[in-house]
Amino acid sequence: MPLDVFDRLLRPLRGRPVTSRYPDAPPDLPPAARGLPELDPVRCDGSAACVAACPTGAIRLAGSTWSVDAGACIFCGACARACPRDAIRLGSQIELATRAPELRRAIQSTLGRSLHVRHLDVGSCNGCDWEIAALLNPYHDVQRLGIDFVASPRHADLLLVTGIMTRNLEEAARRTYDAMPEPRLVVAAGACAISGGVFAGSYAGGDGIGGVLPVDVFVPGCPPRPEALIHGLLVAVGQIAPFRETRATD
Repeated sequence: MPLDVFDRLLRPLRGRPVTSRYPDAPPDLPPAARGLPELDPVRCDGSAACVAACPTGAIRLAGSTWSVDAGACIFCGACARACPRDAIRLGSQIELATRAPELRRAIQSTLGRSLHVRHLDVGSCNGCDWEIAALLNPYHDVQRLGIDFVASPRHADLLLVTGIMTRNLEEAARRTYDAMPEPRLVVAAGACAISGGVFAGSYAGGDGIGGVLPVDVFVPGCPPRPEALIHGLLVAVGQIAPFRETRATD
């Protein structure tokens, strides 16, 4: 490529930030980004149309109490479309990672400054895997946070798992986890890994990875955005606060 053409292509990037500032700054989300559904209790008529419309059974409506299981929700918007009074809208919050209550403090103190991650796909559609791959591009550049991906579980501090945990991969998942040195963490990334998502109850797999691996952190989404994955990894090592789910009531 001629030098003048190359210079012309790069000129618009000069003087502009080309790497995300997240988590030091809010995530730069597109207008169409979807987050967890939110309810306006004043407009809700209690018809439960949203419950019937949800393909994963993530919504619960008991009297005046409405709640969403973030681990089962796939952010499809079916609940908002089914609501007769437009009481539901899709929020924009993507920092939804939460950790299991038994997460050990020793892990946080040991791994607080760096993290080596082994990604394991146990039966996904590859949506989550593409988002994970984006963590290493020049924009998200997760390595600037001291997080890197490794090829061997023997070098890994954390196992990042995507997919529904198909039965054919259960033994491989156990062997991968057993090969990791202590202390070690497991992060379930995406609705499929957390609850089975739209494949829950399938003949090919269980309801997420929890029945096979001890999960420390859950990162909801279908798929979770790169910022949501970064948030989950930082939650895992105690560098950032986890999400606290709130419920809408009258």
